[in-house]
Amino acid sequence: MQPRNMSMSGVVDLAAVKAAQEAKTKAEQARAEAVRQGGGGAVSPADLVIDVDEAGFESDVLQRSAEVPVVIDFWAEWCEPCKQLSPVLERLAVEYNGRFLLAKVDVDANQMLMQQFGIQGIPAVFAVVAGQALPLFQGAAGEAQIRQTLDQLVQVAEERFGLTGLTVDPDAVPGGGGGGAAPEAEEPVGPYDALLEAAVQALDAGDLGGAIQAYRNVLSDDPGNPEAQLGLAQAELLQRVQGLDPQQVRADAAGNPKDIGAQITAADLDLVGGHVEDAFGRLIETVGRTAGDDRDAVRVRLLELFEVVGADDPRVVAARRALARALF
Repeated sequence: MQPRNMSMSGVVDLAAVKAAQEAKTKAEQARAEAVRQGGGGAVSPADLVIDVDEAGFESDVLQRSAEVPVVIDFWAEWCEPCKQLSPVLERLAVEYNGRFLLAKVDVDANQMLMQQFGIQGIPAVFAVVAGQALPLFQGAAGEAQIRQTLDQLVQVAEERFGLTGLTVDPDAVPGGGGGGAAPEAEEPVGPYDALLEAAVQALDAGDLGGAIQAYRNVLSDDPGNPEAQLGLAQAELLQRVQGLDPQQVRADAAGNPKDIGAQITAADLDLVGGHVEDAFGRLIETVGRTAGDDRDAVRVRLLELFEVVGADDPRVVAARRALARALF
């Protein structure tokens, strides 16, 4: 899936309008007030990633955005692409050392926030700078693209709004010089940990082919490895939709309901966009109106999508029952 708005053009356009100067003035006033009240001190790396809900959104995001750009990660437990993207954002939040704050919003528990931001699918990533919301991208993205977007964000935040970020306590950073604490004991390395880590690194770099091969290498020796099975299903799904034009795919599916290839491709896009029930429903309906090899091809793809979401997910359980009714 191609991330949207990775150019940060919206931020540049926003900074060009008169409201940008007003926001900068308000941000400077808010920082001055925080200093007067004894705030603005150093934070620990753990404080750079926070969970945010609707009740705390104003204080945790809007008010904090007067001193640091706040990147919002809209996610859900059932969203498999979120499980790939969120750890990258969390790691980068620490690596950027206070240049931005990462706020994680669970959309299932905070539907109103999702509606207010106009989010159609997850993962979705926004930023709030000096109280103003900016779309960054939606969907999975490679680490290089994410870094480029974040670099542009912190540059615009500093140049246009005077936001230089938070001060991170070096004593709280591993290896940062404060340290009298003993190093933590390393966990034992499993037989496939290196291959699985290679797959994750390939995903982070946007190398879907490399990730797929790494997962297959694990499965060649351990066919039942659940982490490799799930990772392979996710990576193959992302590879299938890479470079597709969503508008054209959906137009083809709507115009050719009997074209199983069009329906399968549209279902892949639905799932990557977080529209799980839509993806399952599309393929179950297609199973109901096909037969023979066509029906089997659709059924196999549906089972593959079940693997991506997870067998215990209630939507998968419901879809399995619906599939059984369509088949028999």
